[in-house]
Amino acid sequence: MPSSTPVQDAVSARLDRFLSALGSQAQEYGPDAEMFFASAAATLQGGKRLRARFCHAGWGSVARLSARGATETDALWDLCAALEIFQSAALVHDDLIDNSDTRRGRPAAHRSLEHQHRSLAWSGDAESFGRAAAILLGDLLVAWSDDLLESALTGLEEAPTVRREYARMRRDVTTGQFLDIAEESAWLVNPLSEHADRALRVVSLKSARYSIEQPLLLGALLAGADESQQDALRRFGHPIGMAFQLRDDVLGVFGDQSLTGKPAGDDLREGKRTVLIAFTREHLDGSARRVLDELLGDAALTADQVSALQATIAKSGALARVEELIDVYAQEADRALSGAPLDNAAVGELRDLARAATVRTA
Repeated sequence: MPSSTPVQDAVSARLDRFLSALGSQAQEYGPDAEMFFASAAATLQGGKRLRARFCHAGWGSVARLSARGATETDALWDLCAALEIFQSAALVHDDLIDNSDTRRGRPAAHRSLEHQHRSLAWSGDAESFGRAAAILLGDLLVAWSDDLLESALTGLEEAPTVRREYARMRRDVTTGQFLDIAEESAWLVNPLSEHADRALRVVSLKSARYSIEQPLLLGALLAGADESQQDALRRFGHPIGMAFQLRDDVLGVFGDQSLTGKPAGDDLREGKRTVLIAFTREHLDGSARRVLDELLGDAALTADQVSALQATIAKSGALARVEELIDVYAQEADRALSGAPLDNAAVGELRDLARAATVRTA
C-alpha cells in the first residue's frame, strides 16, 4: 500500500490530538502511569491504517449518494481512529499470545515494557512484568477505542446501528482469537479433512470480518446505508477480508523480514495452524507429516530449518492452492460490486483498496 494517503494523514492527525489530550490527563496518575500511557500511544505509530481506509471508503460509497452530502465530519474521523486504536489493542494481545518479539520492525509491546522494567532497575521478573503490563495495555487501548467511538456517535440517529455493528466486531475478533489458539491445541484430535475448514473459520472471525467487512459496514452505517447497500458491502468486504488474511498467512511463512517487520518464517516458529499448513498436511504422507508437526511451533527453528519447511510447503502444492484461493476470493468480491447501489467513484476506490490488500509484500 502507498506510504501515505489523505485518509491516513487525517486519521493520524486525529489520533495525535486524542493522544495529546490523554497525555495531559495522565499526569494526575503519576510518572509510572505516564510511562504506561506513553507505551500505549507508541503502539499507534505506523501501520497501513487499513481499517480506517475501508471505513472511510464504506462511508463515501453511501454518503456521496445521500441528500445530506459527502462532507467528512468529525464523527467519521473519530470512528476511523477508534478502529485503529482497537486494532492496536488486538495486536498487543496477539503478540503476547504468540510470543512475538517484534511488531512493525520494533519490539512488541510486552518486550518494550519488559525493557522499561529493566532500565528502571525495578525488582522482580522483568519478563513477567512485561507480559502482565501488556494485558493491561491492550485493555487500556480497548477503553480508548470506546471513548472515541462514543465521541463519534454523540447525538447521531445512526448511533444504535453503528454501536451494534461495532459490538459484533469486538465479539467476532475475540472469539476468532480464541479459536485460533484452540486450534493450535485441538488439531491433533480433529480429522485431517476438517483442518482447512476450521482454519478458514478462524480467518473469517479473526480477520476477514474485523479487518475489512465490518469497517466498511461501520462507515456505511454512519452515512445511513440502506439494506441493499449494506448487503453489497458485506458481499464485497468478507471475501476481500478472507483474501487479505490468506495473503498475511503466506507472508508469515515466506515474507521478507525487511518488508514485513517480522522474522522470516515467524508463523512456523509460533506453530500457527493456518490454511497453508492444513493444505500442506493433506498432501504429505504419514512420515513427512510427522516431521512437519515436530518442527512446527519450535521457537528455536534455525534459518535452515525454516528454509526446509518453506520448501516442503511449496512442493506440496499448498502455496499454489492458497494463491488460487486468494484469486477466487478477489474475483468474488469484484463481482459483488457490479451493479451495486453505491457511488461509482467509491466503487473504484474500493477496487483499488482490494488490490492493495491482497497483492502486497508487507
